Amino acid sequence: MIPATYARRSFLVAASVAGLAMTQAPLGLLVPARANGFAPTRTMRGGSNNYRPNAPLVSALGSGFIVSGMVRQAGNGAPLRGVRIQIWAATTLGGEREPRNHGSVLTAADGSFRLEMEQIVPNFGQPHAHLAYDDGRFQTVFLRPVLGSAKDRSVQTEFVLAPA
Repeated sequence: MIPATYARRSFLVAASVAGLAMTQAPLGLLVPARANGFAPTRTMRGGSNNYRPNAPLVSALGSGFIVSGMVRQAGNGAPLRGVRIQIWAATTLGGEREPRNHGSVLTAADGSFRLEMEQIVPNFGQPHAHLAYDDGRFQTVFLRPVLGSAKDRSVQTEFVLAPA
C-alpha cells in the first residue's frame, strides 16, 4: 500500500503539471482571450470630481511640479496627436475648484503631454492629481493618480483611448 502523504503529493504534482499544460498552446483553450496590443484605460473612481468641461488650454499653471504622460489608441498603441487632456489638482494656490489649478494641454505628435504647475498638496489626506479625456472622439476617461508622497515633484500617467 502507498502511504497517504506520498499519494497526495503525487496527485498534487500531477494536477499542477496538467493544469499548467492546459494553459499552454495548442491546448490553451482554457486561457482567457488576450487582446492584441493595448487595452483601453478604465476610468478611475473619483476621477471626475471638480471636472470643468472645456477648461482653457494653458502653457503652465505655475512651477515646481510636472504632470506628464502619453496618449495612445487602444488596440494598436499608436500615439494620438492633438488630444486635449484636462489637468487639475489641489496645489499651494488652493483647492481643486480654484480656477488657477485647472487647465488643458494638447498632446504632441508622439502622443506625449506635459504641464508644469504649482506643488500638489494633500486633499482629503492624499496628494493626487486629476486628468481627463472627454472630447467625444474616444470614450471618456477620468484618472486620479495618487502620489507616493506629498514631497513628490512629478506624476506620470498614460491614457489608452478606445473609439467612442
